Amino acid sequence: MSADDLLAAFSELIAANRPDGPVLDLASGDGHNGLFLAAEGLPVILADRSDEALNKAKVTLDRTRGKVTLWKIDLEKAGLNPLKEDEYSTILVFRYLHRPLVPCIRKALRAKGFLVYETYTVDQAQFGKPRNPDFLLKPGELRSWFKDWQVLHSFEGILENPRRAIAQIVCRKPSSYF
Repeated sequence: MSADDLLAAFSELIAANRPDGPVLDLASGDGHNGLFLAAEGLPVILADRSDEALNKAKVTLDRTRGKVTLWKIDLEKAGLNPLKEDEYSTILVFRYLHRPLVPCIRKALRAKGFLVYETYTVDQAQFGKPRNPDFLLKPGELRSWFKDWQVLHSFEGILENPRRAIAQIVCRKPSSYF
């Protein structure tokens, strides 16, 4: 199982330094990122609203050494925080944006936990889908949500193969707030 490049680059650091608790792969799709960490022996929860996506992930489960839980959940129900507070050691978010979920993500990650987030920016519209501004980050938006956390990596711009406009952040939640 291969992971997105961003996760692959930080997976060893995450595995060695994360607090106790499961990894949450939000809007996991086929689960390739979460399953990559599960293959390294980490406990992973794949969360998605699509039965089809979760079924694809289930087919791959037999090849992982770690414990994987499939969680069918609609993350976009108004007024609902579907994430338990201080529950997850790492949260992965790739190609997904639902702004009301950001405060939930901040609360759900344990102290010293890692967040790996990559999704499209408004510049993506020139290259293809998605084009809806509700699903595209504004300049500096992703970084601003986690500016008070320890930022290990931040990028906003154009990547090739395929050509896409994205923002990325890998950060760690502080152990406490003052």
